[in-house]
Amino acid sequence: MSTLAALGGDPVRTEPYPPWPDFDDRDVEAVTAVIRSGRWGGFPYPGPQTQAFLDAFLEMQGGNYAVAMVNGTVTMEVACRAAGIGWGDEVIVPACTFQATAAAPMAAGAIPVIADIDPDTLCIDPKAVEAAITERTRAIIPVHVGAQMADMDAIMAIAEAHDLIVIEDCAHAHGAKWRGQGAGTIGHFGSFSLQSSKILTTGEGGVLICRTKELADRAASVVDCGRPHGAMTEPFTIGTNYRMTEIQAALGQVALERFPAQAKARETMGDYMDEALSDVPGVRVLPRDERHTTRSFYRYVFAIDPAEFGAQREAVAYALIQEGVPTELGYPPMHMYDLFQPALTHLPVARAFPERFRFDELSLPGAERLCRYESIWFDETVFRAGPQGVDDAVTALRKVQENAGELQAAFDQWVADGMEDLDL
Repeated sequence: MSTLAALGGDPVRTEPYPPWPDFDDRDVEAVTAVIRSGRWGGFPYPGPQTQAFLDAFLEMQGGNYAVAMVNGTVTMEVACRAAGIGWGDEVIVPACTFQATAAAPMAAGAIPVIADIDPDTLCIDPKAVEAAITERTRAIIPVHVGAQMADMDAIMAIAEAHDLIVIEDCAHAHGAKWRGQGAGTIGHFGSFSLQSSKILTTGEGGVLICRTKELADRAASVVDCGRPHGAMTEPFTIGTNYRMTEIQAALGQVALERFPAQAKARETMGDYMDEALSDVPGVRVLPRDERHTTRSFYRYVFAIDPAEFGAQREAVAYALIQEGVPTELGYPPMHMYDLFQPALTHLPVARAFPERFRFDELSLPGAERLCRYESIWFDETVFRAGPQGVDDAVTALRKVQENAGELQAAFDQWVADGMEDLDL
C-alpha cells in the first residue's frame, strides 16, 4: 500500500492538468481589433461585438432573446427588476449555490427564501419549493449545480400553478440540456456567468436569456441606465450601467468557437468518471436523470459516506490535492455561508424583514448533510485531460481510501496543532 503524498509519499499525478482559461492568438487578435477600433466600452448598447456575441450565444444555447451584462450576479438582479419583482416580494432559492443567487434578489429589494436540496442532485427540491410558497412569493431561482440540473418539469409545474417567475441560474450549465432544450431557455429567464473560472469565460461577464422580447427590452433598459429599448417609448425604470464591454464580447466570440469541442470532451470523460467511481468503497456517484439529455461540467460532484470511506471529506479533499488532483469542497449551506451575511448589510430589505433572515432557526437537513459532510468536487480541468486525467483522479481517490485511517489520524493532529496551510 503506497504512502499518501500528504504523508510524505509520491503523488499519483505530477503533470499539471490543463490550465484555464484556454487561449491562443485568436484571443489576442480579437482584443487587438477592438482596441484599434476605438470602441472599447458598452455604449451605445449593445455594441456590434456584443450583439455578435449574443447571436452566437443563442445559437449555442437556444432561446430567442438575450441581454449581455457585466457579470452573472447582476443578471439575476436585472431579471427580478425586469419582471417587476421588488420590495418585500419573496424569491425562493436553493440552499446549495454561490451566495450571488441569494444576494441578487436582495439587491432588487426582494427577500431570498432558502429551500432545501435534493440529496441526489444538489439542486433545489421541488417539495421544498412547494412548502416555501407564501402569498408574497413571486419567483423561484433553481440552480443547476456541478454537472446536474434541477428538475425543471416539476419547477415549471409549480410556477405555473402559482403564477411565479422562474429564473434559471445556469452559471454551471453552459451547453446543458433538459429534454433536449437548453438550460436557461425553460424558465422565464436564464442567467449565465462568464467569470474567469466558468467553462465559457470572458474574464467577467454575464448573459441573461429572456423568454419574451418585452422582458428582454425591460432587462436591457435596466442595464443601460434606464434608456428605452425596443418598442419602449419611456425608460422602464431607474437603471444603472451594467453593460458588457466590447472587449469582453470579442473574447466571448472566440470562446464560443472552442466551446463545442471542450464541452464534448468534458461530457465524454464525465461519463467515464461515473463508471470508474462506481465501485470505490464509501463513494456515491450522483444519479443522472434521463431527462438531463446533455450534461455540462463546470465541476463534477460525488459524495462519500465518511464512516464507510474511513475519513472525513475535508481530509479526503486535502489528500487529493496533495496527490495532484484539483479538488474542492463546494458551497456550504446558504444559511451557514460566510459570504452571505444579510444581517451585516444596510440593505433596507434585511432591516425591514429581520425575521426572514434568522438563519439559526432554519433546518435544512439535505443541504446540511451533503454540503457539510459528504460532497466533494473535482475541477473541470480533470475532464479535459483525456482518459489519463480521469484515471489519475480515480487512482488518487482509491489510494486515499486505502489509507483513510492513517490520513484521518494525521489530519486530526494537524487541525489540533493549528496548521494554517490546510486551506480548502
